[in-house]
Amino acid sequence: MYTLLSGLYKYMFQKDEYCILILGLDNAGKTTFLEQTKTKFSRNYKGMSLSKITTTVGLNIGTIDVSNARLMFWDLGGQEELQSLWDKYYAESHGVIYVIDSTDEERLCQSKDAFEKMISSESLDGVPLLVLANKQDVKNCLSVPDIKTAFSDCAPKIGQRDCLVQPCTALTGDGVNEGIEWMVKCVVGNIHRPPRQKDIT
Repeated sequence: MYTLLSGLYKYMFQKDEYCILILGLDNAGKTTFLEQTKTKFSRNYKGMSLSKITTTVGLNIGTIDVSNARLMFWDLGGQEELQSLWDKYYAESHGVIYVIDSTDEERLCQSKDAFEKMISSESLDGVPLLVLANKQDVKNCLSVPDIKTAFSDCAPKIGQRDCLVQPCTALTGDGVNEGIEWMVKCVVGNIHRPPRQKDIT
């Protein structure tokens, strides 16, 4: 009887899980974005000091609940030698957040190359894509139209998927709520990849 009631409780109240990759070059602001997300969407979460965040070597993980969905984020290191590991996570992902440093014009081509290689993977076909033009608070940064123009060659490879390019300032949290709410709407409505199955045993 306990097993039956336990299973029913899990079925009724356990949220569907969706895995979201956070990708981009090192120093783009991926971990800062993740910390702001956890702070804004997790009531009792006390995040680390944003000024103490360092370059990710490997993987950061975070989980939030939004409505009836649970998002599990995988924030992957963006150094060139670590980008070869990104594709190990593609098959399990339900969405991708690609973060661009809008102040780093010198490495924009490098960011575009990493983006193009990522978006060309068949393992990500149909997966919703949120592109964040980060650090918009910095004077003379690249605007969203600037970044769209720079990445225009990649547009045909985006294919049939939900895609949004959005301004963001991870350090202050501007654009975080809007981006996460958009992603939740897309992954929940995406018929290409079902959520992880609820455990009702």
